[in-house]
Amino acid sequence: QVQVVESGGDLVQPGGSLRLSCAASGSINSIYGMGWYRQAPGKQRELVAQITSGGSTTYGDSVKGRFTIAIDNAKTTVYLQMNSLKVDDTAVYYCSAAMNGLVYWGQGTQVTVSS
Repeated sequence: QVQVVESGGDLVQPGGSLRLSCAASGSINSIYGMGWYRQAPGKQRELVAQITSGGSTTYGDSVKGRFTIAIDNAKTTVYLQMNSLKVDDTAVYYCSAAMNGLVYWGQGTQVTVSS
């Protein structure tokens, strides 16, 4: 079993920055990659960014150039640096971990962008 825990969500003003962290732990035998998704009220969950264990990255169109995903050397902790935040970035951010041939999800962390 793998546990995934996010942290770092907060209330921030438009134009501000925030850094999310996500740590996977437990019985990890193989790692494909990790990622971030978000879901705003009344909307479907969407990809924010993902990174493979080899370092390849993919970003959602709405965050390209503003968000950066990174993974630690152990490949079990992923970070999301969010800059130039907009009101539309408000959502619950979920971390995913593709490990042991399965995808594990965290409980989510709330990011609110508001003045």
